[in-house]
Amino acid sequence: MRVLILGSGAKDHAIAWWLSKSDLITDLYIAPGNVATSKFATNLPHINPADSVQVYRACVSFKIDHVFIGTEAPLLTGVVDYLNERGIDTFGTPTRALKLESDRAFARAFTDRHNIITPRRNLFESYEQLEAFLKRNEGERFVLKSNTVAPSRVMLDSRDSSALLNFAHELLKKGPVLLEEHIKGLSITCTLLVDNNGYLMLPLTSDYMSTSDHDGLPTGGMGSICPIQPGEEIKQNIKSYVVEPTIYGLKVEGLSYKGVLTISIVVTDEKLPYVVDYHMRFNDPASQAIVPLLRNDAVKLLKAMKEDKISQQTLELTNESTVAVVIASEGYPMNPVTNKKVEPVNPLLLHNAFDTLPLVFTGAVIGDEADELKTSGGRNFTLVGRGVNIKAANENVYRYIDKIKFQGSWYRNDIGTKFFVETDEEFTI
Repeated sequence: MRVLILGSGAKDHAIAWWLSKSDLITDLYIAPGNVATSKFATNLPHINPADSVQVYRACVSFKIDHVFIGTEAPLLTGVVDYLNERGIDTFGTPTRALKLESDRAFARAFTDRHNIITPRRNLFESYEQLEAFLKRNEGERFVLKSNTVAPSRVMLDSRDSSALLNFAHELLKKGPVLLEEHIKGLSITCTLLVDNNGYLMLPLTSDYMSTSDHDGLPTGGMGSICPIQPGEEIKQNIKSYVVEPTIYGLKVEGLSYKGVLTISIVVTDEKLPYVVDYHMRFNDPASQAIVPLLRNDAVKLLKAMKEDKISQQTLELTNESTVAVVIASEGYPMNPVTNKKVEPVNPLLLHNAFDTLPLVFTGAVIGDEADELKTSGGRNFTLVGRGVNIKAANENVYRYIDKIKFQGSWYRNDIGTKFFVETDEEFTI
């Protein structure tokens, strides 16, 4: 099979790395790709992954059998629909189903229709409406987020009305905002491979979404750990109260598709799972934490989805755990400083040459060689440590993380630590 992956970020690198291990792939391409993907795939640096015509022409030129889309931009511009209409198989969400992510008000109505637990919420179209509501509920903790797909995972969780109003000021220029009650509990990311008849659940992760563990700024994700073991009752509750009614709702409402569905969940002390967001794509950095644990041949899964048989597949995993840590630029997330030279990276580390080293997935970085890289955005690298448990994986990643440096680079130093206990077992609820 000849496969084309669209994207250039760390999660696209991780997905491409996974696909490259398939015995069924004859040629692997990635558009545009990055310095690391060029070592095991053919980069197409002049192809804009969000341009349907360019992508289609590349498919014709390179005789592509399947296009894999796990990132946002090509989904938003309708690349999936354009390719499908021309007979090219895709892994990705068509436009008709994207509204579950791009319109949170629609998503909340969807959960109401299918009896899926979500936080209490209000939709506000003006600053004045939001201000009046917050004044009436002074001191209560809320989560504020845009109603639209972008910025999809940037949100503010706070009791400070002034901070919430300041955060809403820019968001309201793009459309309504959603204000939800804060749900106290463990954040869990549930990633599903889906088709028209069912799903295959990938390992659960827990993601770290702020710049620090106390009053940090909201980001697109600073780290992730996998797998988490919340106990059989909670796993069953997630399946029964969230996953199965969601899959049923997609089917009866004509929204089913062949791709990935990521569900952000908060599990309370009462073991109830609250859905706080749907993402019709892979999440970053959850994907980087999941991929190293997968032993399934990726192409076999793609073929199963093409035949609407993904639910008949059995998930095959290593017996390891992972801790993924993002290295970010100075000023991220508000105003990341770019064009900083990355200190020369050992190619053995950069290109994942040894199993004993952390995996490196390259994000917002430009350059063609390990000694000439420069930063081009906010989140630049994801390092993924592996080990027999979360503690061992944590130790593995932080042992090597300072091997990648540039002026102003920073990372959270606590990814996974809340899951440690004295017996070295993973944290459970």
